[in-house]
Amino acid sequence: MSDPDSIGADLIPRIPFEDFDELLRESLRPKVERLGYCGEIWQVGANAPKSTYYFCELTEALKEEMDTKTVELVALTAAGIMGNSYERNQHERLADKLGYGRDWIAQVNELQAEKGRHMTDAECAVQKFVIASILRRGHDCAAIFKEVIAAVGPEQATGVLFSVGRCVMHAIFRNTLGLEPPVDSLFEEKK
Repeated sequence: MSDPDSIGADLIPRIPFEDFDELLRESLRPKVERLGYCGEIWQVGANAPKSTYYFCELTEALKEEMDTKTVELVALTAAGIMGNSYERNQHERLADKLGYGRDWIAQVNELQAEKGRHMTDAECAVQKFVIASILRRGHDCAAIFKEVIAAVGPEQATGVLFSVGRCVMHAIFRNTLGLEPPVDSLFEEKK
């Protein structure tokens, strides 16, 4: 869903990984080595190395504090609502690698929070909140958030709040600049 009128590619230079600020480069090195590439979002973000570093640190902290499947659920849901194929495609692949199954990933991508198929009741509560919080910009979401707290507890629910914000930041960055996904969707692979 690239914006053909995006001027980000013309205005924001892409910094090669080897030229990143040292702290940012070392923070991202394990990810770049694991994936085999440095995503364009980081090449742009390297123009603001301290902010990008702390964005990366937030991402890692959320992965440490939250249940991994919940992290993937929030990322896939937010990416779907925000039209962020860059992040959706990467998280589809990660969720598949983590063994959550393509049926679960496909159901999450439907953005229906439908109980009784591949998602648990708790996962449906989280997805329902993520959708509402983005579409309503956080307004009038307390009742739905209470369901999340009841389903996953206050610690995980707090992580969900931060994770939604992190995913919206990523989407606005990506969508504004019209960055192309570095990988295809699991469901659009070329045969």
